[in-house]
Amino acid sequence: MSRTIVSLLAALLVALGAVACSGDGDGAANGRLKVVATVAPVGALAAEVGGDHIELRTLVSAGADPHSYEISSKDRRALSDADVILRNGLGLDRFLDSALADDSEKVVTVTAGVRLRVPNEDSDNHTEDDGHDHGDVDPHVWQDVDNAKVMVANIAAALAEADPDHAADYRANADAYAARLDEVDAEVRDLIASIPAENRKVVVNHDAFGYFTDRYGLEVVGTVIPGLSSTAEPSAQEIAELQETIRREGVKAIFAEQAIEPRVARRIAEDTGVRIVDDLYGDSLGPEGSGAETVDGMLLTNARKFAEALR
Repeated sequence: MSRTIVSLLAALLVALGAVACSGDGDGAANGRLKVVATVAPVGALAAEVGGDHIELRTLVSAGADPHSYEISSKDRRALSDADVILRNGLGLDRFLDSALADDSEKVVTVTAGVRLRVPNEDSDNHTEDDGHDHGDVDPHVWQDVDNAKVMVANIAAALAEADPDHAADYRANADAYAARLDEVDAEVRDLIASIPAENRKVVVNHDAFGYFTDRYGLEVVGTVIPGLSSTAEPSAQEIAELQETIRREGVKAIFAEQAIEPRVARRIAEDTGVRIVDDLYGDSLGPEGSGAETVDGMLLTNARKFAEALR
């Protein structure tokens, strides 16, 4: 009899161990959807919508530059294990393409339907699905709250499809965050309105704030780094022309992001005698506790810095 009891106990322990092991590697087993976001703004929006129902991993963390990001073996494992993969698209997270393998059915481009800004074109009334070459468009779409709200709705739909049991929660979270973005939009407008009209011409380190400046009435008269990518380098002639523009237009400040080394921007600021603000958030968000770790917080943080420097 004792041997029978021992055998039963041993079998029970083996079964319990198997259950425990399966729970460690399966998002469904612990009741949470496994979600991977490519870049920090997408991850922050996913966190707002998913809440406690998702287990979230963001590949390019806050403060890192997605333009130069290289995917790691750890990232590849996370992508393989994910239930849903949320990407910005528009060329900003092109590093994902080589890592998808057979997981493309899990990928959702959260910028579907946003208004796209196309630099150097007369009109910016494009949408993500209008057939435009993504290499031509500005990928920093979350800098416009209307676009951020579209992204939130897309994320809610993707999570609801993958996890129908919590669909109502995802939609409620999306609605609540959209309302928060509307509140921030009004606060930002008030901050920018405090800047004298003649001071609203700015130079930026690279072209990451076009959606923001278009929405709130700031005019970008030049960029230090040519083009939309942060990896390009200005020529000596381009630097000289930008310095002339700064003097001619009466620019008060150059604005640079904390994620990109502003060495050239600092030199131009020194040569022209204007202020440099080098801790804005363009491609990414701020670290935990910075006040800019969410999209709404980032928009407010940037607006305050613009207002302070240009008043």
